[in-house]
Amino acid sequence: MSYVLVLYYSRDGSVKELAQYIARGIESTGMDARIRTVPPVSPTTESVEPAIPQQGAVYVTLDDLAECSGLVLGSPTRFGNMAAPLKHFLDGTTSLWFNGSLIGKPAGVFCATASMHGGQETTLLSMMLPLLHHGMVIAGIPYSEPALTTTVTGGTPYGATHVSGAKHDKQVSEDEKHLAMVLGKRIAELSRKISA
Repeated sequence: MSYVLVLYYSRDGSVKELAQYIARGIESTGMDARIRTVPPVSPTTESVEPAIPQQGAVYVTLDDLAECSGLVLGSPTRFGNMAAPLKHFLDGTTSLWFNGSLIGKPAGVFCATASMHGGQETTLLSMMLPLLHHGMVIAGIPYSEPALTTTVTGGTPYGATHVSGAKHDKQVSEDEKHLAMVLGKRIAELSRKISA
């Protein structure tokens, strides 16, 4: 069964909400969306997370990633970079790199920041780097999408974004929802074309 993997880490819920809109965009094409997350990392090295999270999306496996037709990767911004839990997971994908499991598959990225200039584009770029090393085909949101030039909230040509506010109290705007769905739809359509 073909599916696009929507893989994210979310601490306060903003990235999780964007992931759900991306999944809607994927499913609007008739393709399945598989939503997965990564466990948090702890500065206490003895701490172990349960194998299945108590709530929310299931933790991703390497098989989820290897078997996907496309990938949309999301993270909150941490000082202009992806969050450590997502980086930690990606650092463990060497076996997929050796096997070339992701070569030629389309991928997109998304993130959330507390402020408008909180490092959205650098975070999106930081998530692209390991995907490029895996040989994935990176796709953003083209400027043929009118909301990209009119949004006063999140949304970039690099990927879907959300400005959550310093207290994470800003709702996902209509433009942010729309652009997230556009990204999901684009990756699903590219997945179908590439695998045809």
